Amino acid sequence: MTGTGAAEGRYAEVIEDFRGRPNVSQEGKGFGSTALKVNGRIFAMLTPRLEYVVKLPRGRVLELMASGDGIAYDAGKGRPMKEWVVIKPESSLSWTALAEEALGFVSRGVERRADGRSQRTRPLRPQ
Repeated sequence: MTGTGAAEGRYAEVIEDFRGRPNVSQEGKGFGSTALKVNGRIFAMLTPRLEYVVKLPRGRVLELMASGDGIAYDAGKGRPMKEWVVIKPESSLSWTALAEEALGFVSRGVERRADGRSQRTRPLRPQ
């Protein structure tokens, strides 16, 4: 597969691999409408430009960029988001493995409150 079909096909495989997992869903409108979420928080998505984007620790994002497998993700605002990376289409990395990594990262930092809303359990910046 190449082009549009390749990205959509690869992402469909990721979605299928995560189907039925506890607290993982694919829902929403607007930003993140094609996103995989854990407890309502996005950890992997396919953008309208058909870019595969995952949320990972900043160090891992920098590592993926340095290896040539990833590029900075800016959500169209002109400023890179530190914990988000676009995986280059030509990368041979497994999208499912990256989604697993992202799920673990996002799951560690989110906890459900009694009212059902999520809250961060780790600080935004190192202390």
